Amino acid sequence: MKTRLGISLLLIASSLAAPAQSDKKEKAGTPDLTHVSLEPADFAALPEKTERVDIFLLLGQSNMKGRGAMPETPLRDPQIVMMHLRTDDWFLARHPLHLVGDPVNFEGADNAGVGPGLAFAQTLAETDPKTRIALIPCAVGGTRLGRWQKGQKLYEEAVRRAKLALRQGPEGKTRIAGALWLQGESDSQTPERIAAYPAAIAKLIGDLRADLAIPDLPFLACTIGELKPESAKERAAINEILLKLPEDVPHTACIDSRSFAKDIGDRVHFDTPTQEEHGRRFADAYLRLRQQLDGE
Repeated sequence: MKTRLGISLLLIASSLAAPAQSDKKEKAGTPDLTHVSLEPADFAALPEKTERVDIFLLLGQSNMKGRGAMPETPLRDPQIVMMHLRTDDWFLARHPLHLVGDPVNFEGADNAGVGPGLAFAQTLAETDPKTRIALIPCAVGGTRLGRWQKGQKLYEEAVRRAKLALRQGPEGKTRIAGALWLQGESDSQTPERIAAYPAAIAKLIGDLRADLAIPDLPFLACTIGELKPESAKERAAINEILLKLPEDVPHTACIDSRSFAKDIGDRVHFDTPTQEEHGRRFADAYLRLRQQLDGE
């Protein structure tokens, strides 16, 4: 009896211990960049063989912020820099671009991961090695378009930080080159928000261009995921608006990822391969718009 009891207790103990060992192995193999401090960047000086700085705003909600799986090592390219979301200081760009935690020890960091911004910048840098790409992460998860309107904090902060970057960059060689937009899930939740979306996004673009004194500022949107069957119809309605944006507002584009978009398992947030493809397509669309503008 004692022997059987002892064996039973041993089996129970083994079964309880097994998952813990499995978890430990999984965690050990998971990249953890929170132990790698951000590397400061001198934004006032240009790297060797670089002639100018192009600044881009990253606007929207959680899919612009990014939830994709993190890489094993950080990018360290002096040609690509980012403004810290909380301190306004400049660092060599790396994931997560939307770091809200301390840049040295990441204290206060949240679940931000891979979004489209870095792949966008890398594509541009490869295309034009003489231009430094400066990213200003501004996205906040769960935000409606109404929170990005003129007079609201998110809008005003984006404009403030863009103007600050313009002053901080090398004089006469720095420009605000464009804005990237990945948002719409929150506005797909009611018929009223969907109906208001076309006018609201047009107003956002107009106000942004006016406040930055760039009437033809390129504005690049991206479709949202139609990944949940129960909300696919509403998400599709937002995507119709976004895809029509170039017809309604000059110097805009919309990236259509509906045919290849995949999620991280929650049917909401895009996975890393999707986000990296978003970034490359954002870059292609920007280069086309820039070519049009330079030819006018």
